[in-house]
Amino acid sequence: MPSFPWSRAMTANQTDDRPLANWQYRRVLQASLVQVTQRSTTNGNRQTFYSGSQTIVQRAPIRGGGTAGVTPAPGFEAPVIEWISDPGDELIVSNDEVLAGTPTVDGYVVVNPV
Repeated sequence: MPSFPWSRAMTANQTDDRPLANWQYRRVLQASLVQVTQRSTTNGNRQTFYSGSQTIVQRAPIRGGGTAGVTPAPGFEAPVIEWISDPGDELIVSNDEVLAGTPTVDGYVVVNPV
């Protein structure tokens, strides 16, 4: 059950910040339930999730009100977005900052083989 928490400071109008870019498990080895939770310190972030060739979430708001460096509690402080990935899928979490702020995005991913 690989998991990975992150805390990423973003610059004003930064696009395509990928917290999983260097994670060793970003390419799924077998069919898995993927669960991602993110929360931002501002309301100016948008998230896009990809799993292989599928777009799971397309440029949707990230819930604001978080504290920098604090991993959000799944389901309590931020929604959990989950899906079944196929073997060989590359998991991509891409975040954009859209309100010319300097937020921090904290998140967590869990990959559970099914």
